[in-house]
Amino acid sequence: MPKRARITSFALIASAALLTTSACTGQSSTGSDDDASAETTLNFWHAWSAPAEVKAVKSLIAGFEKAHPNIHVNVVGNMTDDKINQALRAGGSKAPDVISSFTTNAVGKFCSSGALVDLNPFFEKSGIDPAKTFPTAMNEYTQFEGDRCTAPLLGDAYGLYYNKTAFEKAGITSPPKTWSEFESDAKKLTIAQGDSYKQLGFMPNYHGWETTTEHYMGQFSPTYFDKSGKSTVATDPAVSSAFTLQKKLVDELGGYQKLEKYRSKLGDEWGPKHPFHTGQVAMQLDGEWRLGMALDAKPDFEIGVAPLPVPDDQADQYGKGYITGTITGIAATSKKQNAAWELVKYITTDTDAVVNFSNAIHNVPSTLAALKSPKLKYDPRFKTFLEIAANPNSTTSPASINGGVYLTTIQNFGYEYESGKTKDLKAGLAAAAEQIDTDIAQAK
Repeated sequence: MPKRARITSFALIASAALLTTSACTGQSSTGSDDDASAETTLNFWHAWSAPAEVKAVKSLIAGFEKAHPNIHVNVVGNMTDDKINQALRAGGSKAPDVISSFTTNAVGKFCSSGALVDLNPFFEKSGIDPAKTFPTAMNEYTQFEGDRCTAPLLGDAYGLYYNKTAFEKAGITSPPKTWSEFESDAKKLTIAQGDSYKQLGFMPNYHGWETTTEHYMGQFSPTYFDKSGKSTVATDPAVSSAFTLQKKLVDELGGYQKLEKYRSKLGDEWGPKHPFHTGQVAMQLDGEWRLGMALDAKPDFEIGVAPLPVPDDQADQYGKGYITGTITGIAATSKKQNAAWELVKYITTDTDAVVNFSNAIHNVPSTLAALKSPKLKYDPRFKTFLEIAANPNSTTSPASINGGVYLTTIQNFGYEYESGKTKDLKAGLAAAAEQIDTDIAQAK
């Protein structure tokens, strides 16, 4: 499972804050005149730590070294964003030439601070068009204000998991495609037990498992910012619609307090007792990694997978979803940027390399060609996530100069609104927008 799914809002803020101090990383261009055909050694730092993932990274790099026998790669794994940021500031012979991070929300600061070089000239030199190479959402979240300082290295797509046995018992013949259908199904699937639940159709609370504000809003295609960079959360109807939908689900499924009491007794998100695995929750918003985890838990029901529902007035866009993923880039302090580009180009655009890496760690391929490759190996249900990733209507959260701080502001308002502490949605969103604009202005 991807560590990026475990990153908390506090970690995102810390990452953004640390990057803010790294504006002096250096806009170095002295490394771009190295000879990529010469014998050289690169340092590649990544964040994967699970044995199977580390093995997959080593295999990925071995493939690169076979294709580029003059370039050797020193691989350093289990590197947090904090360690990467410190090394990018310091530079030196032991610092990374190429980095990989799970924190897509840091792209804005990576680009604006100059910590990573703009890859656009490298793509152009190689005759690669990112817009035709990467899925739309992945192409979007790897750049900031025209600076493409990162490239996608596999991704995550969010969809709907559902308990087919529970569906049959409730007389539901297919997964919901619109939010009104979802609302109806969630109520049909909810079975009360005293002042609690024997089975909950869906856990809507923002403190649930992956039910964050950005995952909900992804299905509504929000703008987040206007062309001038100002927050649109108070004026974009997609945002208010998403909040209204979630609050309605909370109220109709028992109310915030009752749901929170139930949630507090449910299993851990990353363990075998996850409430979807145990049948305590019949529908689950989650990423592609959940399928393998759910199958490993050996549930006593058949697992169904489908795209998340869409707003009723966007029914023609059913099949889209929220996308995020791993990013990679070249350190501005590297003196071997041409050789580093050969590594970045291979791991992000070579179809077989991307496919083999995807097969090994079970994340979504990050090129359009790899998504269609016959060499992909997966459970048939996994195809849903491949289709979500390739869907041009799929969405992501745009990069910001202060990282994911704006998402944290929106999420914090969500906690206040769903619990009833804040009752005025319009006023609350206006305050959130003002806070977002203030934070961004300060970051600049």
